[in-house]
Amino acid sequence: MLHCQRNIMRKVIFTGIFLATGPASALAADPTGDWKVADGVANIRVAECNGSMWGAVAWEKTPGGHDTNNPDVSKKSRPTLGMPILIDMKKKAGVDQWEGQVYNAKDGQFYSSTIKPVGSDQLEIQGCVLGFLCGGETWTRVAGPIPSSPANGMAKGTPKSPAAPKTTGSVSPAAKTSGQKQATAAPSADPVGDICLLPDIARFAH
Repeated sequence: MLHCQRNIMRKVIFTGIFLATGPASALAADPTGDWKVADGVANIRVAECNGSMWGAVAWEKTPGGHDTNNPDVSKKSRPTLGMPILIDMKKKAGVDQWEGQVYNAKDGQFYSSTIKPVGSDQLEIQGCVLGFLCGGETWTRVAGPIPSSPANGMAKGTPKSPAAPKTTGSVSPAAKTSGQKQATAAPSADPVGDICLLPDIARFAH
Protein backbone atom coordinates (compact mmCIF):
# COMPACT_ATOMS: atom_id res chain seq x y z
CA MET A 1 0.00 0.00 0.00
CA LEU A 2 2.83 2.35 0.95
CA HIS A 3 4.58 1.45 -2.33
CA CYS A 4 1.45 2.36 -4.30
CA GLN A 5 1.14 5.67 -2.50
CA ARG A 6 4.74 6.51 -3.36
CA ASN A 7 4.12 5.71 -7.04
CA ILE A 8 1.03 7.89 -7.05
CA MET A 9 2.94 10.77 -5.41
CA ARG A 10 5.74 10.43 -7.99
CA LYS A 11 3.23 10.62 -10.84
CA VAL A 12 1.60 13.69 -9.30
CA ILE A 13 4.98 15.40 -8.84
CA PHE A 14 6.14 14.59 -12.40
CA THR A 15 2.80 15.75 -13.81
CA GLY A 16 3.09 18.98 -11.86
CA ILE A 17 6.60 19.56 -13.17
CA PHE A 18 5.44 18.93 -16.74
CA LEU A 19 2.52 21.31 -16.41
CA ALA A 20 4.74 23.95 -14.86
CA THR A 21 7.51 23.68 -17.43
CA GLY A 22 5.76 22.47 -20.61
CA PRO A 23 3.72 25.14 -22.43
CA ALA A 24 5.10 27.92 -20.21
CA SER A 25 8.68 27.05 -21.16
CA ALA A 26 7.80 27.07 -24.85
CA LEU A 27 6.42 30.59 -24.49
CA ALA A 28 9.30 31.74 -22.30
CA ALA A 29 11.85 30.47 -24.83
CA ASP A 30 10.71 32.87 -27.55
CA PRO A 31 12.79 36.08 -27.47
CA THR A 32 11.05 37.65 -30.46
CA GLY A 33 8.89 40.73 -30.10
CA ASP A 34 9.36 44.29 -28.87
CA TRP A 35 11.26 44.89 -25.64
CA LYS A 36 11.69 48.08 -23.63
CA VAL A 37 15.29 48.61 -22.48
CA ALA A 38 15.99 49.06 -18.77
CA ASP A 39 16.15 52.87 -18.83
CA GLY A 40 13.02 53.15 -20.99
CA VAL A 41 14.59 55.24 -23.75
CA ALA A 42 13.94 52.74 -26.57
CA ASN A 43 12.15 49.58 -27.65
CA ILE A 44 14.18 46.87 -29.35
CA ARG A 45 12.43 44.62 -31.88
CA VAL A 46 13.86 41.10 -31.89
CA ALA A 47 13.18 38.77 -34.83
CA GLU A 48 14.61 35.60 -36.29
CA CYS A 49 16.38 36.36 -39.57
CA ASN A 50 17.62 33.31 -41.48
CA GLY A 51 18.18 31.24 -38.34
CA SER A 52 19.73 33.91 -36.10
CA MET A 53 18.17 36.39 -33.69
CA TRP A 54 18.64 40.06 -34.53
CA GLY A 55 17.42 43.12 -32.68
CA ALA A 56 16.93 46.70 -33.90
CA VAL A 57 15.63 49.93 -32.41
CA ALA A 58 11.88 50.03 -33.14
CA TRP A 59 10.85 53.06 -31.05
CA GLU A 60 12.65 55.98 -29.40
CA LYS A 61 11.50 58.06 -26.47
CA THR A 62 13.31 61.00 -28.04
CA PRO A 63 12.94 60.74 -31.84
CA GLY A 64 15.62 61.76 -34.29
CA GLY A 65 18.69 60.21 -32.65
CA HIS A 66 21.89 59.43 -34.57
CA ASP A 67 24.74 56.99 -34.02
CA THR A 68 27.14 59.79 -33.07
CA ASN A 69 29.46 57.64 -30.93
CA ASN A 70 30.23 55.16 -33.70
CA PRO A 71 34.00 55.12 -34.39
CA ASP A 72 33.17 54.62 -38.09
CA VAL A 73 32.85 58.18 -39.36
CA SER A 74 30.56 57.08 -42.18
CA LYS A 75 28.00 55.83 -39.62
CA LYS A 76 27.95 58.81 -37.25
CA SER A 77 24.98 60.28 -39.12
CA ARG A 78 23.11 56.94 -39.18
CA PRO A 79 19.66 57.21 -37.55
CA THR A 80 19.35 55.21 -34.37
CA LEU A 81 15.77 54.22 -35.31
CA GLY A 82 16.15 50.91 -37.13
CA MET A 83 19.77 50.53 -36.02
CA PRO A 84 20.85 46.93 -35.22
CA ILE A 85 21.53 46.35 -31.53
CA LEU A 86 21.57 42.53 -31.24
CA ILE A 87 23.85 41.06 -33.89
CA ASP A 88 23.62 37.53 -35.39
CA MET A 89 22.74 35.70 -32.16
CA LYS A 90 22.88 31.89 -32.39
CA LYS A 91 20.91 29.45 -30.25
CA LYS A 92 23.00 27.61 -27.65
CA ALA A 93 22.45 23.86 -27.69
CA GLY A 94 20.29 22.54 -24.88
CA VAL A 95 19.42 25.88 -23.27
CA ASP A 96 17.11 28.80 -23.99
CA GLN A 97 19.94 31.25 -24.66
CA TRP A 98 21.31 32.94 -27.77
CA GLU A 99 24.91 34.12 -28.21
CA GLY A 100 26.26 36.83 -30.46
CA GLN A 101 27.13 40.50 -30.16
CA VAL A 102 25.39 43.55 -28.77
CA TYR A 103 26.07 47.06 -30.03
CA ASN A 104 26.22 49.74 -27.34
CA ALA A 105 25.36 53.06 -28.96
CA LYS A 106 26.52 54.91 -25.83
CA ASP A 107 30.17 54.10 -26.56
CA GLY A 108 30.01 52.82 -30.15
CA GLN A 109 31.42 49.40 -29.22
CA PHE A 110 30.43 45.78 -29.81
CA TYR A 111 30.42 43.29 -26.94
CA SER A 112 30.07 39.51 -26.73
CA SER A 113 26.57 38.95 -25.48
CA THR A 114 23.89 36.45 -24.55
CA ILE A 115 20.14 36.89 -24.36
CA LYS A 116 17.87 34.72 -22.25
CA PRO A 117 14.09 34.95 -21.88
CA VAL A 118 12.93 34.92 -18.26
CA GLY A 119 9.29 33.94 -18.09
CA SER A 120 7.24 35.40 -20.92
CA ASP A 121 7.75 39.10 -20.16
CA GLN A 122 11.45 39.64 -19.50
CA LEU A 123 14.65 39.28 -21.49
CA GLU A 124 18.05 39.20 -19.80
CA ILE A 125 20.93 40.77 -21.73
CA GLN A 126 24.49 39.98 -20.68
CA GLY A 127 27.54 41.54 -22.33
CA CYS A 128 31.25 41.02 -21.67
CA VAL A 129 34.47 42.73 -22.76
CA LEU A 130 37.20 40.22 -23.66
CA GLY A 131 35.42 37.54 -21.66
CA PHE A 132 35.32 39.50 -18.40
CA LEU A 133 34.05 42.83 -17.04
CA CYS A 134 30.57 41.50 -17.65
CA GLY A 135 27.40 43.48 -17.09
CA GLY A 136 23.80 43.26 -18.08
CA GLU A 137 20.26 44.44 -17.76
CA THR A 138 16.72 43.17 -18.04
CA TRP A 139 14.34 44.27 -20.80
CA THR A 140 10.55 44.15 -20.44
CA ARG A 141 8.24 42.81 -23.13
CA VAL A 142 5.93 45.39 -24.68
CA ALA A 143 4.63 43.43 -27.71
CA GLY A 144 4.92 40.09 -29.45
CA PRO A 145 6.11 37.37 -29.90
CA ILE A 146 6.20 37.84 -33.66
CA PRO A 147 6.11 35.33 -36.52
CA SER A 148 9.10 34.45 -38.65
CA SER A 149 10.01 36.96 -41.34
CA PRO A 150 9.04 36.24 -44.98
CA ALA A 151 12.64 37.23 -45.72
CA ASN A 152 13.68 33.89 -44.21
CA GLY A 153 11.80 31.98 -46.87
CA MET A 154 13.20 34.14 -49.65
CA ALA A 155 16.71 33.62 -48.31
CA LYS A 156 16.23 29.85 -48.42
CA GLY A 157 14.83 29.95 -51.94
CA THR A 158 11.26 29.08 -51.01
CA PRO A 159 8.34 31.07 -52.41
CA LYS A 160 6.61 33.58 -50.18
CA SER A 161 3.19 32.37 -49.16
CA PRO A 162 0.43 34.57 -50.58
CA ALA A 163 -1.61 33.94 -47.43
CA ALA A 164 1.04 35.44 -45.16
CA PRO A 165 -0.18 38.63 -43.47
CA LYS A 166 1.53 41.86 -44.44
CA THR A 167 2.53 42.41 -40.84
CA THR A 168 4.61 39.21 -40.70
CA GLY A 169 8.05 39.98 -39.32
CA SER A 170 6.84 43.04 -37.45
CA VAL A 171 4.65 43.07 -34.39
CA SER A 172 1.17 41.80 -35.13
CA PRO A 173 -1.76 43.89 -33.89
CA ALA A 174 -3.30 40.67 -32.58
CA ALA A 175 -0.26 40.11 -30.36
CA LYS A 176 -0.04 43.57 -28.83
CA THR A 177 -0.29 44.09 -25.12
CA SER A 178 -1.77 47.03 -23.27
CA GLY A 179 0.07 50.31 -23.64
CA GLN A 180 1.77 49.32 -26.90
CA LYS A 181 -0.11 51.36 -29.45
CA GLN A 182 3.10 53.04 -30.58
CA ALA A 183 4.56 49.70 -31.70
CA THR A 184 1.52 47.98 -33.18
CA ALA A 185 -0.89 50.58 -34.44
CA ALA A 186 -1.28 51.65 -38.06
CA PRO A 187 1.70 51.03 -40.40
CA SER A 188 2.47 54.76 -40.38
CA ALA A 189 3.17 54.47 -36.64
CA ASP A 190 5.65 51.64 -37.25
CA PRO A 191 8.39 52.92 -39.57
CA VAL A 192 10.67 49.96 -38.82
CA GLY A 193 8.42 47.01 -39.74
CA ASP A 194 10.22 43.75 -40.59
CA ILE A 195 13.74 44.22 -39.23
CA CYS A 196 15.04 41.35 -41.39
CA LEU A 197 14.59 43.65 -44.39
CA LEU A 198 16.59 46.54 -42.92
CA PRO A 199 19.74 47.02 -45.04
CA ASP A 200 22.12 46.76 -42.07
CA ILE A 201 20.64 43.36 -41.22
CA ALA A 202 19.64 41.99 -44.63
CA ARG A 203 23.15 42.05 -46.05
CA PHE A 204 24.45 39.89 -43.18
CA ALA A 205 21.44 37.70 -42.48
CA HIS A 206 21.01 36.39 -46.05
